[in-house]
Amino acid sequence: MHFDVEEGDQHLKIVVPERRIDAAIATQFKDKLRPLVMKSKKPVHLDMRLVDFMDSSGLGAMIAVRKSLPEGMPLVLLSVTPNVERVFRLTRMDSVFDLRCAPAAEGGAA
Repeated sequence: MHFDVEEGDQHLKIVVPERRIDAAIATQFKDKLRPLVMKSKKPVHLDMRLVDFMDSSGLGAMIAVRKSLPEGMPLVLLSVTPNVERVFRLTRMDSVFDLRCAPAAEGGAA
């Protein structure tokens, strides 16, 4: 697993490359991501646009990553897809994480 990392002036942006964060990859996800966020001195923005599924193991990994940040250091989840947003809302973790949901898809017949 490889994360694309962009060091910005105001924050560290990390693109999550996985479609699923589930029991099969949750430990690896956490173990690769934690060192990246722990050494950041800026708020961390995780771009979640590719992630379409997250189970309880994935949520646990996200909580572990969140806990590894210094007190008061924001972790912002960008472009959260509806399926992933639902997991955070059902577990009330949307009150712990700063979720920025993906824009609704445009389309439909004319």
